[in-house]
Amino acid sequence: MSADSIIAVSLLLPLIGAFGIALAGKSPNLREGVTLLTAAALLACVFQLLEPVLNGARPALVLLEPLPGLPIAFQVEPLGMLFALVASGLWIVNSIYSIGYMRDNGEENQTRFYLSFALAIAATLAIAFSANLLTLFLFYEVLTLITYPLVTHAGTSEARGGGRTYLAILMGTSIIFLLPAVIYVWHVAGTTDFRPGGILPDNLDTGTIVILLALFMFGIGKAALMPFHRWLPAAMVAPTPVSALLHAVAVVKAGVFSVVKVMMFIFGFDQLAGSTDWLAAIAGFTIVAASLVALSAVNLKRRLAYSTISQLSYIILAAAILAPLSMIGAALHIAAHALGKITLFFAAGAIYTASHKTEISELDGIGRRMPWTMAAFGIGALSMIGLPPAAGFVSKWYLVSGAMDQAHWFALAVVLLSTLLNAGYFMPIVYRAYLRPLTAEAEAHPHGEAPLPILLALGLTAAGTVALFFYPDVPLALARQMVNMP
Repeated sequence: MSADSIIAVSLLLPLIGAFGIALAGKSPNLREGVTLLTAAALLACVFQLLEPVLNGARPALVLLEPLPGLPIAFQVEPLGMLFALVASGLWIVNSIYSIGYMRDNGEENQTRFYLSFALAIAATLAIAFSANLLTLFLFYEVLTLITYPLVTHAGTSEARGGGRTYLAILMGTSIIFLLPAVIYVWHVAGTTDFRPGGILPDNLDTGTIVILLALFMFGIGKAALMPFHRWLPAAMVAPTPVSALLHAVAVVKAGVFSVVKVMMFIFGFDQLAGSTDWLAAIAGFTIVAASLVALSAVNLKRRLAYSTISQLSYIILAAAILAPLSMIGAALHIAAHALGKITLFFAAGAIYTASHKTEISELDGIGRRMPWTMAAFGIGALSMIGLPPAAGFVSKWYLVSGAMDQAHWFALAVVLLSTLLNAGYFMPIVYRAYLRPLTAEAEAHPHGEAPLPILLALGLTAAGTVALFFYPDVPLALARQMVNMP
């Protein structure tokens, strides 16, 4: 099978899987078997594209051309390859986790959940492989609409309210800011194709570049740059596997991926020179402000949500530095954050499933009852702080190296302060879990670990977080190709 054909198969597989899930809906075992089989087939398919891309090939596929010069088209380049590997790989693990979580908690509408998840992965792959702004914009919107039923899965008034916030902010920012930016690029460049070095004409003045960049950065609401971040904590009403999808597998990663893609392949370093100081300032503010909110949050999932907002802006800050090394850090952090944050959300869901605890103050001594879960949580926390032996250290190393290369002292100060804040809101949880005595309620209602599928998924993502620290070769090679570094 040619590499171009593999793109088509990769995009079709989740759709075929969704159809199979719908047909098997009355048989949970068959439905979940179809989910796992489809996820494994997708990863195998995407993996076949890796070697050609690393060897310099750029497989492409034109789906259709609704208007002359505006095709819906796909092309696999290094950054998209990295994103596709993350999304397809974590779909398998999240599916394993979901089997334990959804069954043990007696969640309703499980067929709709698995079906919507498969469709969300299809949209995510289409975003990863987008060859132009039009294709990216279309599937960016599709992803928002497909994930809405997942956010509102519980069907409660709180879930519907969270879903309205989710939809209003993400659709509002993309229509008000992102769509005009896409149209303007088409107007001045005559194309929306992604090309290394950018496509904008050289005669655009700095003011125009700044305004256009602002439209893109705030229009890509999934990147959760303040003040357009509230959709993310609002969506925490969803079940934990959905939170993992939002924070690690698809939604926020589609946001920061789009940010890096636009800055690299629509603007380019030369065009952006002297135009990103304001973006670095807002990203830095988002990192610190979200960390402070996380520090004061008493609910575990809320703390993790604001941690995600902060971590996403690491990627935006790295991109705003405009150094090859920091761009490598931005790409690596897409993978590092995905593994570390999905581990943390899996742990939060495991704690809820086994003990029905959601508040941090209720976690005293829980490490003695759930040692595997809290060990995995500790690994995820190390990665978010940026300490070895976890993957977050590698991406932060490149971010800091890029900042030093450009003498970007503001970025260095933000990274240092946020690292301390990250430790300040993660380490007390680990301390409580292991070094405080069990609460009286926990003594009266003993429990053990969550079901085996949950523990298996937790173990896989925690191991992946450590493995990416010791063996970052593949994502690092893709990231270096992205910036044309040997």
